[in-house]
Amino acid sequence: MSAEIWDLYDEQGNKTGETWERSRAGEIPEGRCHIVCDILIRHRDGEFLLTRRDPNKKPYPGCLEASAGGSVLAGETAEEGARREMKEETGLEAGPLEQVSVTHRPGSKSVIYAYLAVVDCAKDAVVLQEGETVDYMWVDYPTLTKLIAEDEVLQVQYPRYKPYLDQLES
Repeated sequence: MSAEIWDLYDEQGNKTGETWERSRAGEIPEGRCHIVCDILIRHRDGEFLLTRRDPNKKPYPGCLEASAGGSVLAGETAEEGARREMKEETGLEAGPLEQVSVTHRPGSKSVIYAYLAVVDCAKDAVVLQEGETVDYMWVDYPTLTKLIAEDEVLQVQYPRYKPYLDQLES
């Protein structure tokens, strides 16, 4: 298996021409960051896809997630990375993606691009990625908001999707 390589960006979001190996993520130099994508998946009927993390996956083993996502690979745009991650982690293809937010996380030296993908597929078409996820469920908006209050990963993800979810409240 080849090493995962990321492009590095400066604090203004400009690609620096430098690359970095994932295994050295904790050593990214000051003033540099890598891009992460996060995709909230909503079915055309209004329900949201939640997945359960593999109990051996760190951090947050066994927790729920309201997204597919991960680090963008060298040479990819944030949107290309989002499409790839969504396909890898759920088996679902993204149609148009709506960018919901951009979050800077200085502690992890990352910038997270959050997207919404609305899918029109059979709900049993989800294919889990071994080592990443072990289960999934589709939930309506009231259930999602209830689970956000109870699950630590959903609480971390919630601010990224708040601009979109606030629109559903009104």
